[in-house]
Amino acid sequence: MSVGVDPAAGAGPRHARWLLWLPLCAFGIVLAVVLWGLFLPADRTVYSAMVGKPLPAFTLPAIAPGKPGVTDADFRRGAPRLLNVFASWCVPCVAEAPQLLTLKAAGVPIDAVAIKDTPADVTAFLQRHGDPYASVGSDPHSRLQLALGSSGVPETFVVDGQGIIRLQHVGDIRAEDVPELLQALAAARTPGAGAAR
Repeated sequence: MSVGVDPAAGAGPRHARWLLWLPLCAFGIVLAVVLWGLFLPADRTVYSAMVGKPLPAFTLPAIAPGKPGVTDADFRRGAPRLLNVFASWCVPCVAEAPQLLTLKAAGVPIDAVAIKDTPADVTAFLQRHGDPYASVGSDPHSRLQLALGSSGVPETFVVDGQGIIRLQHVGDIRAEDVPELLQALAAARTPGAGAAR
């Protein structure tokens, strides 16, 4: 009687060794995905769906002494303007203040929406960091901010002379952003100018 050799009999220990490496391989894959996300993060900026559309109808009461409030009609007077969404409690808003003053010095009309703020705090902010605004409206419950599709402060919108939003700048305006905003304002003077982001 011949005794056969089972070919699978010797495969057991070798197969078990391979299974020991499986958790280490899985950990390596997870680590690679995490490192990829850290070094090449996705753009998580939330852009407004209102770019290319008219401003929503709004009327905001004044919040800064000596300055009027803001309405959507202010943006339908034939010349492009900036609409800056800010707050006195916002640290990046302090960082962008010099750039807003540069834009004002270049002849750019800038209107503001103060989010969840008080007259005393807005006044102190403008006295401390400069006042580039033609008007400042109060949005205590962020209703206009949400209607604009703004996800935070600061944000700035280029609005053409017919009240159409032409560009949204998310975050604080830096020195390198000023030429882009000036270019967008110049383009917004042209009838039928395309929407940009």
